[in-house]
Amino acid sequence: MDKIAVFPGSFDPFTKGHESIIKKAIPLFDKIVVAIGYNSEKKMGYFPIEKRIKWIKEVFANEQKISVEKYNCLTVDFCKKINAKYIIRGLRNITDFEYEKTIAQTNLTINPDIETVLFFTNPEFSTINSTIIRDIIKFGGNVSKFIPKEIDLN
Repeated sequence: MDKIAVFPGSFDPFTKGHESIIKKAIPLFDKIVVAIGYNSEKKMGYFPIEKRIKWIKEVFANEQKISVEKYNCLTVDFCKKINAKYIIRGLRNITDFEYEKTIAQTNLTINPDIETVLFFTNPEFSTINSTIIRDIIKFGGNVSKFIPKEIDLN
């Protein structure tokens, strides 16, 4: 049986921090599904979901283990649907740890067959988050240091 993992998030936009987490996970799994969560009842993200999917596919164009999908349900339900037994999450700091620990434990309660695997971000990406990057973009700043080169914001 393949070891399938889901890396869930909004990825609005996808950052070098996200990319580094996936690169760390690639050797451990047979397939990684980058899963963009959305809720049709909420305000859509800053970037259209189709654009985010396209960007992530371009970043990993040469990596056959990576696929990108969108979903609109609990992450553990999405995992069950695609036979994934692992959820990948990244940690930048202790605040992330507390948040991710709570979600991982809740997910285990909902479905004890799905385990969360935590990866630490590289130190140079520990301050990057999509909210700050969106603010830089909104005010015309240069975000090239924070996003993969394959992402064209135009």
